[in-house]
Amino acid sequence: MGRLAAASLAGTAVEFYDFFVYGTAAALVLGPLFFPTFSPLAGTLAAFGTFAVGFLSRPIGSALFGHIGDRYGRRPVLFASLLLTGCATVAVGCVPSYATLGIAAPVLLLVLRFLQGLGLGGEWGGAVLLTAEHAPARRRALWTSFPQVGPAIGFLLANGVMLALSATLTDAQFRAWGWRVPFWAAGLLAAGGLLLRSSLRETPQFTELAEAGKRASAPLAEVARGHWRLVLLTAGALAVGYAVFYTVSTWALAYGTERLGVDGTVMLGCIMAAVAIKGAVTPFMAMLGDRYGRRPLCLIGCAASAVWTFPMVALLQTAQPLLMFLGFVGALLAFITMFAVVAAYLPELYEPRVRCTGAAVGYNLAGVLGGALTPIVATAVSGTGGSGPPWAVATYLTLVALLSLGCFALLPETLPAAEKARDASEAPEAGEAAPA
Repeated sequence: MGRLAAASLAGTAVEFYDFFVYGTAAALVLGPLFFPTFSPLAGTLAAFGTFAVGFLSRPIGSALFGHIGDRYGRRPVLFASLLLTGCATVAVGCVPSYATLGIAAPVLLLVLRFLQGLGLGGEWGGAVLLTAEHAPARRRALWTSFPQVGPAIGFLLANGVMLALSATLTDAQFRAWGWRVPFWAAGLLAAGGLLLRSSLRETPQFTELAEAGKRASAPLAEVARGHWRLVLLTAGALAVGYAVFYTVSTWALAYGTERLGVDGTVMLGCIMAAVAIKGAVTPFMAMLGDRYGRRPLCLIGCAASAVWTFPMVALLQTAQPLLMFLGFVGALLAFITMFAVVAAYLPELYEPRVRCTGAAVGYNLAGVLGGALTPIVATAVSGTGGSGPPWAVATYLTLVALLSLGCFALLPETLPAAEKARDASEAPEAGEAAPA
């Protein structure tokens, strides 16, 4: 399990590095380089528009790679998705700016961002299922939390490289070529991830399905026909997690540097410190999910997100590094209370024959609802709000949190029956019968 968890963590770290480095570049430099004829606000909106394309392609990638995962195994998904995302990311670093190619430059950017999202849409399902279907039921949330640590590591890597370059290069050097270096580095990271995954075995559950001849012939059709309600509920439930995370990691970075005048290095430092804490507490939150259930933690995380959005915006508006950091930490702790257990929760909601497709499509549709739209909406509403705090952003996040809270309330608990029986046997004095 340690080797499997390490391979899954490394893969998701590399994939999310590729995805996040684009978000940071969109917030810092892509607007003026690829949309120079736009106003600063319109240029940022356009850059975030290309950022959103990656989210729109993620459900397509989850359907494509989910079909491969449910028909041919979880293992092939891990290689194909990582290779696609890595190649697309390196190519982004090679695209000339608008000054050289004209309108073809942003078009190429859109195409490559689409391919990035396509690969990431398959990565999460493959990495999570490889771990979840090997893990013992009693520790499934803990083991599947390691792929969920990968995004934090990927974010820190992406922004650490960006931070080092922006701190050591002049602004002209950074805009000319420095921002491209993190994209080129993705090639080396992808090669390392592929090497680490080369010795992994197929999961026992898929092997049993294949040997019994019970694999789904058309997984997406089965999901659409028999699990459409579950897909919509999981997408709505997880939307707040994406909304909170990308408000902190992408919109706040652009808002702090452009509207509040905070140095980009300071903003990145505050966000990175908060993400590091989020990554560190992920396994501990997952252990609570193994003990008390997946759904209770998700409900608590949603409620905390709804409560904390206005304080977070108020703390951001101070432009004081410590206060901004506290606002970001509170938001990301609420986020990870949910997302530490979803890698166990979603696979348990779907039957094994369509699990790779169903769990991945639900997860990545949430990315469209929460991740693709949030930076665009937040930038638009905060761009017209004068000099005061962007309360419209906080209102938007609160509404998304309430939507997710309602969706989680309609989902069942999936804590394995064996664990419920074990818990009941530990407290015989309560006189409760163990569930079947």
